[in-house]
Amino acid sequence: MATESTVVVENIGPARKRLKITIPAAMVDERLTEAYANARTEVNIPGFRRGSAPIGLIEKRFGPSILEDLRRRLLTDAYSKALQDHKLQPVSDPEVDESAADVAIQRGKAIEVSMDIEVIPEIALPKLEDVEVSRPVAEVDEKYLADEIRRLGYRFGTPARIDGPFETLDRMVGKATVRVKGAKQDPYFEAAECLVVVPDVEDEGKGQVLGLMFDDLSKHVTGKKVGDTIILKTTGPEVHEREDLRGAEITVEFTPTQAERITPSEPAAVAESLGLGAVENLREQVKLSLESRRDQEQRAAMREQAAEWLLEKVTFDLPEKMSGAQVARNIEMQRIQLQQQGMEEAQIEHRLAEIRGASEEDTRKRLRAFFILARLAQDLGIDVSDAELNASIVQMARSRGTRPDQIRTELQQNGRLNEMALAIREAKTLDRVLAKAKVTDVPAEEWNKIVAEKQKAATARVTPKKKG
Repeated sequence: MATESTVVVENIGPARKRLKITIPAAMVDERLTEAYANARTEVNIPGFRRGSAPIGLIEKRFGPSILEDLRRRLLTDAYSKALQDHKLQPVSDPEVDESAADVAIQRGKAIEVSMDIEVIPEIALPKLEDVEVSRPVAEVDEKYLADEIRRLGYRFGTPARIDGPFETLDRMVGKATVRVKGAKQDPYFEAAECLVVVPDVEDEGKGQVLGLMFDDLSKHVTGKKVGDTIILKTTGPEVHEREDLRGAEITVEFTPTQAERITPSEPAAVAESLGLGAVENLREQVKLSLESRRDQEQRAAMREQAAEWLLEKVTFDLPEKMSGAQVARNIEMQRIQLQQQGMEEAQIEHRLAEIRGASEEDTRKRLRAFFILARLAQDLGIDVSDAELNASIVQMARSRGTRPDQIRTELQQNGRLNEMALAIREAKTLDRVLAKAKVTDVPAEEWNKIVAEKQKAATARVTPKKKG
């Protein structure tokens, strides 16, 4: 009689496997007897010496918790054994069949579950030679300095309640109702306290609401008042995390119930709030911060080029349809990287909304790069230590002006620690590629033109031409 779990592995698409795991009844019985015996020696029951209480009493008092703990351990052990026996290298947590949550541990009954996993595909990696990248070089000039001090002025400014009409950078909170054409659920989603910010001039009218980018948000909210009903319409991004939103007609009905306008603080007041004393000290501190951000963005640009080089050299099949889990992982890794750069939450949400609205081609490139870098990290023996993870958390806490333990708790609660580790591993892997690259300095103005041309070309490839 079999006392070991067995697994059948099925290919369900490029980079995806389905594991059909069977834990035989004999193994369930053996582990169940062992679990009750262990509990008998560990728990105290009045009237009985430790280890002498009847098993029936143990089952009656502690049975549900013992069975739940055993269920988790059996599935975890079987999954780990399946990976080891079949030499599978998953890149994310398994997607377990919903029925697994209802599996009941019973004597004499086998356990059968199915789970899908995303694995590193078979990839032929190139030699890391002949890599050429540009390093954008820029000075932190007076304009950047003034813009950052202006932003700090709003951050430390004085808010005042207003009724409207709304102007640039006014902040509104109100009820938002989301409806999706064809959805089974109506409304699709409701938020009692949805935040909407009137886009800044530099945003050219674009702004995000509930994670969705609206190109004409400014037109719809400017001049409105508290109590007005604002209707926003868009088409769901083709690679949204929620697969039922992809390509769907989405309507957001937003009614602001309160609003505020911030009167920005003068530089002297900002300097005092930060404990810097004189305005000149503020300017110096801001300049150092901008130079650090510039260096991070410079490194990010070089890593992006290294990733593009790898994408040109490596070809392999991707799943025809990207899962919500894959897209969500991409979004969360981007969130971590932006947080590490010291961006404020409002800026991050704006950028993530833009990423959600990117073309499917761009998102597929990110997914391909993820797999390539996962394979390359494995071949180069690159891993992420606890010390590196802690250092990244400390850096993020410093940029956000909070404590590292708060950041760690937030990441754990949101399930983002794994994404942080993946982001660190990708950065280390790309830095290993850059270590062998030929680097050429390019003025920032020239680099910006190159990037603009690439974006223009990408838009031309994915945007259908209007009929004349």
